[in-house]
Amino acid sequence: MPLKRRGPLQIIHREIDEVKRQVDSLVKDVQSKAGSNDEAFQRCQELQISAEKTQKSLQKLTKADELAPVGNYDQRKQEEEKRLQNILESLNTLSLKLSPPGPSTETGFASKEDSDDDDDDDEDSADENDDTDDDGSDDKDEKRATKPPSQANTQIYTVLSDFKGEQDGDLSVQRGDVLTIIRKTADGWWLAQDTKGNRGVVPKTFLKFGSGVNDKDDKDEEDDEDAEDDDSEEEESEEEEDEEPMEEGNKHSVASNWSTVRKALTEIDATDVLSAMGAIPSGFRPSTLNKLLEEEGITYRGSHYIQPELSQSQLSFKDLFLDPDTGRVRSRQVRTCVCFTLWNCRMIPTPGVGVQVLSRHVRLCAFDGVQVLSNIHTVRAAYNSKSPKTWNFSPRMTGILPTLLDGDCFLRCNASSPNLGVFFELGVTFIRNSTGERGDLSCGWAFLKLTDDAGNPLPNRTYELPVNGGTPYEKDVTVEAPVTRTSPGGVFQQMLLARRQPKLIVKLKSTSSRTRTQLSLLPDTFLFCLSCVHLLALHRQLLADTLLMDRPTMQNADLICSPILSTFPVLLDQTDLLDALRSAWLEAETSMSRAQKRDLPHLKQEFVKVYMSSAYFLLHSPSLPCYRWADPPSEEQRARVIFATLDALKNPQLTSSQSAGSDVFFDSRHQHLAFDVTELTYDLLRLAR
Repeated sequence: MPLKRRGPLQIIHREIDEVKRQVDSLVKDVQSKAGSNDEAFQRCQELQISAEKTQKSLQKLTKADELAPVGNYDQRKQEEEKRLQNILESLNTLSLKLSPPGPSTETGFASKEDSDDDDDDDEDSADENDDTDDDGSDDKDEKRATKPPSQANTQIYTVLSDFKGEQDGDLSVQRGDVLTIIRKTADGWWLAQDTKGNRGVVPKTFLKFGSGVNDKDDKDEEDDEDAEDDDSEEEESEEEEDEEPMEEGNKHSVASNWSTVRKALTEIDATDVLSAMGAIPSGFRPSTLNKLLEEEGITYRGSHYIQPELSQSQLSFKDLFLDPDTGRVRSRQVRTCVCFTLWNCRMIPTPGVGVQVLSRHVRLCAFDGVQVLSNIHTVRAAYNSKSPKTWNFSPRMTGILPTLLDGDCFLRCNASSPNLGVFFELGVTFIRNSTGERGDLSCGWAFLKLTDDAGNPLPNRTYELPVNGGTPYEKDVTVEAPVTRTSPGGVFQQMLLARRQPKLIVKLKSTSSRTRTQLSLLPDTFLFCLSCVHLLALHRQLLADTLLMDRPTMQNADLICSPILSTFPVLLDQTDLLDALRSAWLEAETSMSRAQKRDLPHLKQEFVKVYMSSAYFLLHSPSLPCYRWADPPSEEQRARVIFATLDALKNPQLTSSQSAGSDVFFDSRHQHLAFDVTELTYDLLRLAR
């Protein structure tokens, strides 16, 4: 019976096992001091070359290369990558211990290693050609003459930005330091030695070929050195003294310009360093929408957009009116009002080792290709470790689906831009295991234009949106190193290639007439969860009653005593409290008759009572921790406090009482935070948009 042929992934698995066996044998020999140090160092270098070649072969493998179907292919490949990465890390640590104290003289190994890294060689050769034009100075000739043959110019690099070592084996360097590269590795961390003889690894993205930051700086430095030499040999003339202040002024201007450039380079390098470590795939960027949420205060938050908008004269409202016949908020029709559902995301790359993901989510907003036109809403994805590249939304579960996980959303926007659409940014909130640093990354973005080329609204159906890498202002950036599109193949391979591309599945849908009526009561520009529309509509009615009917005159801007108006917008930024209010209101609605549900004054009265005895009470409870995004311990503790408090407040006597909303605050069993007058006052001038 013929032997069963092995697939490429199985062959790689056996190669990694063999490398692991040899590494374990080398570690035992080093610990037992069997053999010379030079021999162990040579074995370590050979194993590094072998492991890097295996890593390159593994990265090029695809599921289509297998001879037979392989279950959980992506997960198995990821496990092999993690094993290989751990082997390379242990080899790097071992190499630092075994490397000789002086510069390496093994030019044969350097040339052999350079032949494996074609991309680096191309960059080095290009930079070397550029530097040969500036090699006419005497100083450089003297320096080159004093260097040993092993320290050729192809191994001399200059540090572009400061780098502080975070782990054992890292080399801390400063901008302008000249380093000798001893070994280049495929993971982007190169073994280097500074002028003081210190050795360690540094990220290659912090380095530039040559002995200067750029050619112009090299010429300036050479001119400065020549001028200093001339000053030491003879006295300066008066003309040279007059020229020095001008030169210093130019230097200051150049330094100030370079500081701006360096700041931009540093921001990019932070992502590049994580990418070089294998922690994030290519195409990932710092989150654009998260940066707006953090740096712009409440400008792009739902708590700001739920507030009424003042007219141009600042004496009336632009989007809040009352119907004099019914006393209800007058409905307003806008240019764009759509409802949609996030289904799932497919083939989204997963962060690698060294990074712990705290949240996978999609941030969405109205976008016209230039600027954000609405608030930024966040929907968290449900993650399953069995399918790490698939994000799901709106999972089927018993009870009320939390607002944070609900993928049913709506968008109201009155902008007249022909390119108006919904912008989706797929992101992760992570924490680095080595440093504990938190951050937000964009895993890609998608855009759904809400009109066709003729300006007609899109039909209600399911759309598969391609996920692009980079930022919305970059073009043709892929999320992950793709398979070559020009490779020959049939229709079947093209179908497999299309399935590997990251996609976001979105469905435009219609809603009931009742939901459409409630949506027409909301602000002209707003994006939020569809399951909270009835709460937002009731808040909007209370807002209109207070601002349009209860004020003495429309020009009166005194503080208004209204606890619900002053605190309700906070719930849109702390969705777990909004879920608590929704749960309490659902229980109150179940005890109402049909006539009571149609009676607007009764609904408003009951809504105020339920709000005061649930969400308002929780907002001022000392046992509730402060809200913090993507902090699992804090989220779990808040959930326990919210559920326990709601259960404790379910008192039949208080529920039947006409003053249940106030009685609960006089109960000695419950504690409250110190009173603040802002809890009760609504400041129209400060809160209105």
